Amino acid sequence: MDTKRRGLLAGVVAGAAGLMAAKGAVAQNLPPVPPLPAIKGEDVGIETIKAALRRASDKSLGFEPIGEDWPNLLRYRQDNARVKALPPSARRAVFMGDSITDNWPGQAKAFFDGNGFVGRGISGQVSAQMVVRFGPEVVDLKPRVVHILAGTNDIAENRDPYDFDQTTRNLAAMGSIAKANGIRVVMGSVPPATSFAWKPQRGNRVAEIKALNTWIHKHCQAHGFVYADYWPVLAMPDGALKPQLGNDNVHPNAAGYAVMSPIALAAIEAALKT
Repeated sequence: MDTKRRGLLAGVVAGAAGLMAAKGAVAQNLPPVPPLPAIKGEDVGIETIKAALRRASDKSLGFEPIGEDWPNLLRYRQDNARVKALPPSARRAVFMGDSITDNWPGQAKAFFDGNGFVGRGISGQVSAQMVVRFGPEVVDLKPRVVHILAGTNDIAENRDPYDFDQTTRNLAAMGSIAKANGIRVVMGSVPPATSFAWKPQRGNRVAEIKALNTWIHKHCQAHGFVYADYWPVLAMPDGALKPQLGNDNVHPNAAGYAVMSPIALAAIEAALKT
């Protein structure tokens, strides 16, 4: 590498590192920015710099990057092909969501297998990522019903500052896409949580969860969707997840899913009658 190009690249990296450090310094309660990787001779190019900046930016915001596949479409790509080949009775409903949905089939295998339910949850995801996945992981599987459970990670600010309007637009978009494709819609209430173990700096956001659930309920009523309300069976009076029903303060355990499953089943059966 010539001296001029090496100096230019080093300057870009150093300047970017400085900007990231400044962002980390002014952002409240964010972890320190990790160092960028060292420059190694001819291996350095613009893509190396871009990748380094993505890693530094992601880690400064408190979460690990997932590469270029931002919505994580690779997670279920192979299994989607398998599910498409199943008879309709084996894919009556698809469950779209985050870690709460991701963990559900493993904690209630008989519930999913016995009812023809397909799990499409991905841990850590926000509603915007689910919108991107909705085509290949719901519409293309041609279920009769979709069960949408989203919002926890939006409120926890896993990707961006929480924006109520944007989250509700994402939920509305998923409902509209499903309806346009002849798929009946169930929307679940965001489960209770008084804090997020992976984002303790966010504090208590029970008010935000309740406000989002109020919107989800009203949206279901306005559009002929079914509202699956998990709050009554999961929540303590202060809005916390009942300790006997959770592995932590957010995620249900087997006992938690045991009380959620009848509500989901009743909601799906109600949707099938609409």
